[in-house]
Amino acid sequence: MAKKNKQKPPQDPKPSQEEEKKQVERKGEEVEDEEEEKSFEDLGLDHRLLRALIKKGVGNPFPIQRVAIPLILQGKDVVAQARTGTGKTFAYLLPLLQKLFPSDSGSKSRLAPGGFILVPSRELCQQVYKEAVSLVELCRVQLKIVQLTGGMAASDLRAALAGAPDILVTTPKCIRDCLAAGLLQPASISESLEILVLDEADLLLQFGFGDDLKALTPAIPRSCQCLLMSATSSPDVDQLKKLILHNPFVLTLSEVDVKDEVISKNVQQFWISCSASDKLLYVLALLKLELVLKKVLIFTNTIGAGFRLKLFFEKFGIRSAILNAELPQNSRLHILEEFNAGLFDYLIATDDSQTKEKEQVNRDKDMDSRKSRKGAKPKIDSEFGVVRGIDFKNVYTVINFDMPSSASGYVHRIGRTGRAYSAGASVSLVSPDEMEIFEEIKSFLGEEDIGTNTIMPFSLLTKDAVESLRYRAEDVARSVTRVAVRESRAKDLRNEILNSEKLKSHFEVNPRDLDLLKHDKVLSKEPPAPHLRDVPDYLLDQKTRDASKMVKLTRAAMGDNKSSRRQGAKKRFRKSRDPLKSFSAEAPKRVGKDGVKGERKGLDYTHKSKKQKAV
Repeated sequence: MAKKNKQKPPQDPKPSQEEEKKQVERKGEEVEDEEEEKSFEDLGLDHRLLRALIKKGVGNPFPIQRVAIPLILQGKDVVAQARTGTGKTFAYLLPLLQKLFPSDSGSKSRLAPGGFILVPSRELCQQVYKEAVSLVELCRVQLKIVQLTGGMAASDLRAALAGAPDILVTTPKCIRDCLAAGLLQPASISESLEILVLDEADLLLQFGFGDDLKALTPAIPRSCQCLLMSATSSPDVDQLKKLILHNPFVLTLSEVDVKDEVISKNVQQFWISCSASDKLLYVLALLKLELVLKKVLIFTNTIGAGFRLKLFFEKFGIRSAILNAELPQNSRLHILEEFNAGLFDYLIATDDSQTKEKEQVNRDKDMDSRKSRKGAKPKIDSEFGVVRGIDFKNVYTVINFDMPSSASGYVHRIGRTGRAYSAGASVSLVSPDEMEIFEEIKSFLGEEDIGTNTIMPFSLLTKDAVESLRYRAEDVARSVTRVAVRESRAKDLRNEILNSEKLKSHFEVNPRDLDLLKHDKVLSKEPPAPHLRDVPDYLLDQKTRDASKMVKLTRAAMGDNKSSRRQGAKKRFRKSRDPLKSFSAEAPKRVGKDGVKGERKGLDYTHKSKKQKAV
């Protein structure tokens, strides 16, 4: 027996792959306790990436990054599930860049990209591309990164793919189009592709990219490392795993494995029961009585509902902007930039995954010959997605004006707030027709276990406060007719097309002039009535006054998020509001303490404008 015991230690059998996976899962569950102090340097990242992260002001890695990065660097296939805003993009982007960094002997000669990053929307494509380019520039390495989106001309696609980029960020549909046009060859992809990333994987199949992925699958080499990032677990994710991945390591961190963590603990969830006709009244009360923190992201299910809401707000002096699939891509990206910079507080976004307008447009194509051009609907971008991974900055409140059609849709909407472990709140307006989906959402979140994901009634808004606004709201709602919505929709589209196309080249040369483009312009033909701008104190009960005061104090404690960019822009361009006209290089005058006007030096003026831009 003694001899046998002595022989055991040297044996040390190598664990099987299944045992390794279990160890990884256990490692993920204990990551917060055992690896809380781990830095990016401990994860094995290249010194150039570490330098870039320091310059970007990125601190310690998030849990998903601590576990995923070492595995990806080892060449493992990984499925990582973590809620939105927990750092999944850097979890795959950092090791991907490191693996594709040119070696000392020189970069490989490729006939196709070495890395594919496939995302479900144009906006997410732009976001990932910007992050990748920013890191590469800070690392000072020669890596060619290209983004492709649907709708690009064949000549533009051919020019972008000339010289075989190292990393291609695109949508599955665009990849399929390139394969069909012969711009990408399956044989070249099989020889060159090293890493394939499917970001927001739970949405890729849900939004109809299944056939596009199947067209790419035969060209993926067996040796290619595949990474799958997802916010939720679903049959679609399981289907993708079987389609593309080879024996992947599934990271089930404690923060995503428990129902209580599907939505961040820092996000408070509320709901209000009201009829469909009263939703305008209730959302007006929330904003006008200042019972929710700014910035506010409001979701509707249709483009028409979004414009009706905007026109309704304008009557009460509430400025807001619209984001939907009808707008040109350049306009959508600029709207996101302005909202993230704090140039306006309210953004009305159409969650196109919940509407059937795209399907209706496809059906209408067969009937185009019977319809006049005048009656045709505007083209809707099939690659637009406002809830698909977009990183909205400092959104404190999400309002579901229309409820999503699924529990996963709810999770992705609420994920626009509380990102990177910051605080946030959501308020859902639920009509009797939407109670069924609301109960499904509560069941999905595990409401029976009274946890942090319980959706509570919104107690700050009293019935008396709502009723005090009813007459005004209903009177204004009647004036927002279908004709008015249709006209404002056409007007907004014309304005955005003008901004997007005719001024594109000018803004590339003069990016500061973008401050003059305001996407929250009034669409109504008549200005709002002065008496509707403010709510008289006599209409408010004491509880509502106290609640509004409490929200204001909270906002003051958190710091006012308003940016000074627009104010600075107004001062800089007060002589001429036309960005296409030349401006005077003459320094502005200011009044000194002794009351004498003096000129500022040009150098100081330039310095001030730079400070204003670096928000």
